[in-house]
Amino acid sequence: MKNEITIYTDGACKGNPGIGGWGAVIKFSNNIEKRIYGYNNETTNNRMELTAAIMSLSILDEKSKVILYTDSKYLMDGINQWILKWKKNSWKTSNNKEVKNMDLWKKIDELNSYHSVEWNWVKGHSGNYGNDQADELANFAISNKDNQYD
Repeated sequence: MKNEITIYTDGACKGNPGIGGWGAVIKFSNNIEKRIYGYNNETTNNRMELTAAIMSLSILDEKSKVILYTDSKYLMDGINQWILKWKKNSWKTSNNKEVKNMDLWKKIDELNSYHSVEWNWVKGHSGNYGNDQADELANFAISNKDNQYD
């Protein structure tokens, strides 16, 4: 894989559930930066966090090495700890309940298997430039009820 891409993602929600937004900053190896965002009228914060990662990975044209940063412990724990158990258990939790947001987790699993993704957690609202920019995009999407992605 010749492409190395850095991605910062974030999700936001006004009410939970409520109107939500997601944002991402994608930095390509040729120093081109792309910003994408979107909103949903009725969603949860966790769905927006997952959607930010999905949309970011989905726009990549070819198999890539990706370094992805998120401030979502839900996304990090899900992808690094829980997902293998969920798949082995037919998408059921340890309490034998259906995994919440299963549709999005299945898509993340597919994209994670296609790309070589290094998942990293960053503390939100801590001055991390990429994370702060993704947060601004998520909130912009909510405020403007707008989508911008390819």
